[in-house]
Amino acid sequence: MEKLTPREEELMRCFWEHGPLFVRELVELSPEPKPHFNTLSTMVRALEAKGYVSHKAFGSTYQYFPLVSETEFSRRTLGGVIRKYFENSYLGAVSALVEEEKISVEELRRLVERIDRQHQQ
Repeated sequence: MEKLTPREEELMRCFWEHGPLFVRELVELSPEPKPHFNTLSTMVRALEAKGYVSHKAFGSTYQYFPLVSETEFSRRTLGGVIRKYFENSYLGAVSALVEEEKISVEELRRLVERIDRQHQQ
């Protein structure tokens, strides 16, 4: 899937948190200064063109809803980071977390136990 801009990602978070939304509702949910309706409408249509949202027509207005779950997006994003910065090595990514002390040895043990349990099923 195509990458999202930071603002597009913010809009997706609104959909994930609130469910289907009309553009006017996105305007209401936006922090001050509120973006213009047309600006958000253009951004939502870009999300639709990228395959992240779709819409249901209600007369002449559209209600948009996410096609990609937050979990799926997170996994794809993590996979992209690992491909780009760790030469597609998940071990390299975990090693970097250990070296930077972002993950403890105890957390690593729990992760290995979790993996073992999943493979035994």
